[in-house]
Amino acid sequence: MSAIAGFYQLNDEPVDLLYGSCLMDALRHYPADDIRTWRGDGIFLGCHSQWISPESDGELLPRYDNESRLAITADAILDNREDLFERLQVQHPERKRMTDSELILLAYRKWGREAPQYLIGDFAFMIWDERNRLLFGARDFSGARTLYFHHNQTRFAFCTLIQPLFTLPSVKKRLNEEWLAEFLAIPGMVEAVDTASTVYDSIGQLPPSHSITVTGGKVTLSRYCRLAAGEPLKLKSDEEYEEAFREVFETAVSARLRTNRNVGAHLSGGLDSGSVVSFAAPALREQNKLLYTYSYVPENDFEDWTSRSLLPDERPYIQSTVRHVGNISDHYLDFERTNPLDEVNDFLEIMEMPYKFFENSFWMRGIYQRANQHGVGLLLNGARGNFTISWGSAWEYYANLLKRLKWIRLYQELSLFSSHLGARKSKVLTVVAKKAAVGRSLLFPAAARNEFPAFINPAFAAATNVYSKLQDHRMDAGGTTVESAYEVRKNQFEQLYFWNKNGTLGTKLSLRYALWDRDPTNDLRVIRFCLAVPEEQYVQNGYDRALVRRATRNLLPDKVRLNQHIRGVQGADVIHRMARSWPAFIDELDRLAADPLIAEFIHIPAVTAAMGKLGKEPRPEYAFLPEFKLLTRSLIVYRFVKNLERR
Repeated sequence: MSAIAGFYQLNDEPVDLLYGSCLMDALRHYPADDIRTWRGDGIFLGCHSQWISPESDGELLPRYDNESRLAITADAILDNREDLFERLQVQHPERKRMTDSELILLAYRKWGREAPQYLIGDFAFMIWDERNRLLFGARDFSGARTLYFHHNQTRFAFCTLIQPLFTLPSVKKRLNEEWLAEFLAIPGMVEAVDTASTVYDSIGQLPPSHSITVTGGKVTLSRYCRLAAGEPLKLKSDEEYEEAFREVFETAVSARLRTNRNVGAHLSGGLDSGSVVSFAAPALREQNKLLYTYSYVPENDFEDWTSRSLLPDERPYIQSTVRHVGNISDHYLDFERTNPLDEVNDFLEIMEMPYKFFENSFWMRGIYQRANQHGVGLLLNGARGNFTISWGSAWEYYANLLKRLKWIRLYQELSLFSSHLGARKSKVLTVVAKKAAVGRSLLFPAAARNEFPAFINPAFAAATNVYSKLQDHRMDAGGTTVESAYEVRKNQFEQLYFWNKNGTLGTKLSLRYALWDRDPTNDLRVIRFCLAVPEEQYVQNGYDRALVRRATRNLLPDKVRLNQHIRGVQGADVIHRMARSWPAFIDELDRLAADPLIAEFIHIPAVTAAMGKLGKEPRPEYAFLPEFKLLTRSLIVYRFVKNLERR
């Protein structure tokens, strides 16, 4: 709900308030309900507060507690308040008015540096422990909120954003070439495998699931949360699994509706966002509130070039959900005459680093902007749903049945699955048999695993030893080393580098538009529940993602709930949108290809080859070509490096 900042003098010198003013002044162009600072012996804390939750309304941060001699500044919304009240024995009359920052302080008083493992929610905080001359902080398990820092022999400084740290003396803007090498070498959406690094060599970041301790001049990072499948959940019937799912998911959704403002939600035509909306809208009706939904749609003159199984305009499915669920004010946004090329400079300023979601950048920001205009304080999404609530790979499950010789179950499932898909059972069985024999995930077909052309300069890759580093983190040049959907899912929760992107984007857009993006499918309780559910609950009666399909019976329309034929796809109209800017796009790429500075990092022959494949005329069907992604990422890095050079 806030941007936090501060510094700790490591050499026992008094606090220079000029440094604190520099940090806080750099945040002033963001909206705030309150701006406060606090200083102690060698310590300065600041908070640029945005009051989103009811408990935060009027909250004074930073806060100093005289009894415990603890001070806190926090950017936090906790979702397990009732559990914490019980554990911390908070009296009932105090609970309603108690802020989340006070709860975090109480947790620290009871559990010390183990406190973060008891917290569920989105948070980044720093606590000054005056008695022990210790600065302690933490970032939530998935990194939904950011926390950057700089330290040298005399000072440790931190902030929610990167740029304010450069207002301090001796903090220089120098490119971190190892981070950039990872960004260029990884073909997927992951930015870097080193989650403690940033694009600047003088700035670090606290990784997701980590705490930080600064004492005696030393900075220590410690991981406090690990997610892995434990003992499987054993219930008596399918109905009991469905009820248990609804209970844990309703808890997660309800916890994310706490605001005095309006509540919004991203809504596509799929299961994940639809499930979130189907639980949120009825709960808001009880509060006499509407749920505002925001859906991206192509421009009116876009001609669909995609296959029959893909749907760029998901309105038929979205509207089906809206009508069935009710209590929804739905908004369909085509952002006419807007294109992502025009957004690059603004997005580089927002993100403070290069980014990889060029095709979707303009509508992501546009939804935040529209939600802000509607007075929305919380914007729900279902981004983690593929690995939690809607998990269930039919192909993988059927291949396992085949390998385990479970013939009867396999025959029954394939009969139903083939019927749902409208495909011949023999054809489906052939695919399953190949899957069982080869063992590779259909998520990463052999022909597609390395289709993204390498565009890092080979000499730069060798100098930074980047490919060895990726292998050390279980990632190869194709973006993955895992061989099954199960390993893909396991990696999602074990490897922290998958988490940073969403938190970085969400935090920085939230500060600009004074609203929080919140994901119930990413709730720790939901994740732990879903990891414990037996696999046969996820693929059942010829349906993949079977548990959420069954659990949302009567909550979602069957058109959405049982759909296995059509998949919504965003970004199919990206080149259509760029048509009027295409000459400028090609001209800038020509300048890029001739620039010796960027040639140190990017393999120019790969850029020119990609330009040759796309040609001088925009063709909408190039939208999903890896060469188009290569060119847009090259352009983004080019602008970032040139901007850095000019400074």
